[in-house]
Order: sequence, then C-alpha cells, then structure tokens
Amino acid sequence: MTDFVDLDDFDHRILARVRRNNLEPARMTAEAVGLSESAVLRRLRRLRAEGVIRGDVAIVDPARVEPRIVLHVQVEMMNQERPAMEAFKRALAASPEVQGAWDVTGETDFLVTVAVRSMAEYEAFCLRELTTEAKVRGFQSMIVIREVVGFDPSRAVLKR
Repeated sequence: MTDFVDLDDFDHRILARVRRNNLEPARMTAEAVGLSESAVLRRLRRLRAEGVIRGDVAIVDPARVEPRIVLHVQVEMMNQERPAMEAFKRALAASPEVQGAWDVTGETDFLVTVAVRSMAEYEAFCLRELTTEAKVRGFQSMIVIREVVGFDPSRAVLKR
C-alpha cells in the first residue's frame, strides 16, 4: 500500500505547474503560486525526497524517432499464485518491448503495452514472454491504429 504524503494547496499548485513543464524556473513558479522562490525550491526538494516527484523526464514522441507498432496485450494467467504472478511481473519489467504493464481486474490478469519495430519482433516477444511461460493461459493482442489522446503529464493525476 502506498503511503500518502500530506500535501497542501501550494504543493498541489506547484505539482500542477511541474507536470506541465518541469523546466519552468522556480522564480516563475513562485510568482504563479504566490510563494517565494526559496519556498518553492524547498517544497520541490521535499516532494522529490518523499517520492511524490519520482523523476524529471523528457516525453519523446516515439513516432518521430523510429517506426514502431504499439500493441495492448491482455494476459490471462493459469492461476493467481503469488510466486507465478511475481515472476511474470519481473519478466515484464525486464523486457525492453514492454512500455507499461498493469495488474487489472476482470477476465484478464494483466494489461501490457508493447512497442516493437515489426510484427516479427512482436512474435519473438510473444514466444519469449507469453507462449513459453507455463503460467500464461492465453493472451489477446490489440494493435494500435493511431493515438487519439496522447500522454499529457498534466492529466496524469486527478485534479483537485
């Protein structure tokens, strides 16, 4: 279970700005939220130290870097025994094709987002991670035709 961090309104306003542009100078953030620059910097250090801000990243448009095929894969496990589930999670985390994975409710156990350069690469991924794994009962692949709503960090959490 995640321990929630006690955040006040200033913290939420700072986070909203950082989610939109983490390169914004602290001076501008301070002016926008009504704090001093040093107070904003102190709060940002605390938010990073407490794991609220997990990292500062660049969101790269993969379609502009190299051609790729994105698939969402629903995976159903043979059973939900903890050792098998944890081993599968570790295998997913180690797989370079996996862009994200979620333990979900419903008829399937995992939803996995996979990005590959070709269907041959996807087939190799399936053989390595899904069809040779004795604990996987089955999987269903959905190929992404086009992105409709892209990742927007300012929408990544519920708004207050």
